[in-house]
Amino acid sequence: MYDSAIEYAEDLKLLFVEDNIDARKMTTMLLEDFFKDITVAENGLEAYEIFLENDFDIVITDINMPKMNGLELCKKIREKDKDISLVVLSAHNEADFLMSGIELGIDDYILKPINLDHLLRVIAKVGKKYKYIADAKENLNLLENYQRATNLSSIVSKANLKGIITYVNDAFCTISGYSREELIGKNHNIVRHPDNSKSIFQDMWTTIQKKEVWKGVVRNLAKDGKSYYVDSLVMPILDSAGDTIEYISLRNDITSIMNPLNQLQIELKNASYPLLVYLKLDNYEIIEDFYDEESMSDLQDEAYKFFESKFSNLYTFEKMYSLEKGEYAFVLDATQYIGNIKKFIDDLKNYQIQMQDEKLVVGSLEYHISTLISYSYDKKKILESVKLGIQKLQKSKENLLLANNLAQREHEKARENMKKVSMIQNAIHDARILSYFQPIVDNNTQEIVKYESLVRLVDEDKKVLSPFFFLDIAKKSSAYLKITQIVLEHSFAILNNSTVDISINLSALDIESKNMRKKILEFLQSYKDEAHRVVFELLEDEGIKDFKVVKNFIAQVKKYGVKIAIDDFGAGYSNYERLLDYQPDILKIDGCLIRDIETSSYSLSAVKSIVTFAKEQNLQTVAEFIENEKIYEIVKDLGIDFSQGYYFGKPEPLNFSKIVDNE
Repeated sequence: MYDSAIEYAEDLKLLFVEDNIDARKMTTMLLEDFFKDITVAENGLEAYEIFLENDFDIVITDINMPKMNGLELCKKIREKDKDISLVVLSAHNEADFLMSGIELGIDDYILKPINLDHLLRVIAKVGKKYKYIADAKENLNLLENYQRATNLSSIVSKANLKGIITYVNDAFCTISGYSREELIGKNHNIVRHPDNSKSIFQDMWTTIQKKEVWKGVVRNLAKDGKSYYVDSLVMPILDSAGDTIEYISLRNDITSIMNPLNQLQIELKNASYPLLVYLKLDNYEIIEDFYDEESMSDLQDEAYKFFESKFSNLYTFEKMYSLEKGEYAFVLDATQYIGNIKKFIDDLKNYQIQMQDEKLVVGSLEYHISTLISYSYDKKKILESVKLGIQKLQKSKENLLLANNLAQREHEKARENMKKVSMIQNAIHDARILSYFQPIVDNNTQEIVKYESLVRLVDEDKKVLSPFFFLDIAKKSSAYLKITQIVLEHSFAILNNSTVDISINLSALDIESKNMRKKILEFLQSYKDEAHRVVFELLEDEGIKDFKVVKNFIAQVKKYGVKIAIDDFGAGYSNYERLLDYQPDILKIDGCLIRDIETSSYSLSAVKSIVTFAKEQNLQTVAEFIENEKIYEIVKDLGIDFSQGYYFGKPEPLNFSKIVDNE
């Protein structure tokens, strides 16, 4: 208790009053252990005069004194200072004195002779009182500073239980453009943007009604009609009983720090019925390869000004968003257009065509306006849909697309693809990836001289699926290379049970995989005595990233006597220049040319040119899709070396032991 008394009292200023000299000296010595600042007076009148000239925290006074007794002194001091602590020393315990002291607001009595424990309790009690007062003042000061800081940094408003504004700070008036007189007494709807979704405010109201804090980004509308975005916090103010007495809202203006894409996303989220129009400068990425960043940035800005000016003449929208990579967007109220969507589309098409006659000039860069436009009025995943629409336009070379539900359809497609990937992985695990073999015949003898190894998948219903149903999906996962390895195992195993050649398809994914190249070379080494009967059919693929890797691979496998065939030659990505890189032994003429060779003069001419080229280069040729005798006779007469198709045999599983020459 001694330490506690010192802790609370040592910084207090004490006025001690005692007329008895001996008592005064002894008590002063005792009090000096607790108080650093003590002023001593010999009677009540002297003490009062000292009090008027100085500031004290506590007065300890005797009662019976000449000139002015202790109770009179306390009365006069209390009239001047209602907060100062008053402690009375008395040798008596008279009831009249106690009642008078209570009326005067005396904090405590100490009976003479002084009991040290009692003195310590009184000093600690008085000290605590001042500590609480000091803490309260400090807290009030902090609170005032916090309030000042909040007012300077945040947009503040308060509302009553009905949502009516009762207070706004200067920042609220500045950003909204309204005066206090225009705001006080109004509902917060006065600054609510009409495109905000009702669900935002329903959620806000539900949250604060539960006495919880609501946070979110809100789009507001200033008096001049311009939008601004605020990061909002709304919370209830509770009384000591826990009941809500009002609501306070703190907001920060985030309009300037929000990038255009975020602003667009919020506008779409808040809009009840948005119609999103999304534009892209056609061939932007191609132009980007030829110009520096500054020129492209200037082009982006000029195009923004151009589109904003042009489309604002046709439609009413609040903001044109300049995104990136030559992309722009604006949002319309769908209810104004979908009632006559045909007119909207026609107007958009006509405007798109009209803009093609204009150009943007940025330094040395001249850009003739050409736009891709994707639009949607289906709110669900609307932004994702229009972006997918732009991607489709880039692939299709069209320039206008309605993208409603496009994202949803793509997600459904992705889910289906995931099911297929799971089906493929299960088939691999359960050894339901099989190799079927289709015969290839010599056109002169009609004897089977080789087989093409073709992959098949048996699903859980025991249905045999061709690569059309699973291989493209497999290429998008790690399952594809596992399938290739299984096909290689099956195909090489058949070499020991036959004397004919085996053709195996390899794609760019296979060859560009270091592990797969290593695996193929291991197979060739293990079957080096039979490797000369292996034909690798290279599938032409636009996805080839490194032709040097492919050329090196071909050189390596040819050392084992492997033959190289170019599959589907004459269509897709095949070209004569590629032959210089691959140095093939065989050209497999694409089935689309063979299939129509009876009726299409183009197909016939194309096949003739391929055969002529092959003979001049000493290359063998294979015709695929031989479906009937007439097609066979035509390709034979053209001088094609081999035929493959249903006319000679379908792909099917083979008994290895029965595969022999002239089967």
